[in-house]
Amino acid sequence: MHPKLISFPTPEFLRGFLPDQITLYSYGFLIAIGILLSFVFVHRRTKRFGITKDQLSTLFVWCIFAGFIGGKLFFFFEDIDKYLAEPSKFLKLTGGGFVFYGSVIFVIPVIIWFLRRNKIPVRSFLDIVAFVGPIAQGFGRVGCFMAGCCHGKVCHNSLGVTFTDPDSLARPLNVPLYPTQLFDIGINLLIFITLFALEKRKQFAGQLMLIYLMSYAIGRSINEVYRGDEERGFVFDGLLSHSQFIAAIIFAICIAVWIRWRKLSEDKI
Repeated sequence: MHPKLISFPTPEFLRGFLPDQITLYSYGFLIAIGILLSFVFVHRRTKRFGITKDQLSTLFVWCIFAGFIGGKLFFFFEDIDKYLAEPSKFLKLTGGGFVFYGSVIFVIPVIIWFLRRNKIPVRSFLDIVAFVGPIAQGFGRVGCFMAGCCHGKVCHNSLGVTFTDPDSLARPLNVPLYPTQLFDIGINLLIFITLFALEKRKQFAGQLMLIYLMSYAIGRSINEVYRGDEERGFVFDGLLSHSQFIAAIIFAICIAVWIRWRKLSEDKI
């Protein structure tokens, strides 16, 4: 598609501090849009908790930092032998490469820590944060589609999308591939609509967050079947991808937490 949105020469007074050419990449731009919209959504829905915009901004900064570290760390573990063989490549991890589940696993504990520290009801707040997942992930997948990453296998039917831009991360180029990025967008949209439909009918605080995590685990596991970026890693002799394995663990944990939270009359963990 279009990995680069726009490129322009760096103004003379900034040269030396910045590269001669400044490029705005589709992926980073759309991630930023997703984070901004998520912030607006959460801010409007959390006023009843008495949380200020400054507090919410601090929480988002912590989450962005945790998400970056978690996403990069899990990306490193997907092919750890490569980075151990050439440690210099580890320094390049600040560039491309990101694992969504790594971010989730790091971000959720940070949110819980922040809420407890500020004496904010944890499970009720998490029900609002549940909507952030589909919003941020949805825009992120649009960015993936533009960049060509997280692409699908070669497709032999009408669903295929052909990536032709030389800068695209999709491989192979000029061959129809399953648009797994668009499949993921559809999964997140369906989850978002489901959360809205169930919001006023939830049976206990925290239920929406668990529904989000479990629903995405199922959707992601199905979508992984069509993924073509083999470098994302596999376990059990290729039986499951890393993401399918993590999704199964998260689903099982959510079942256990569901049983426990359903018995709690108060919003506490």
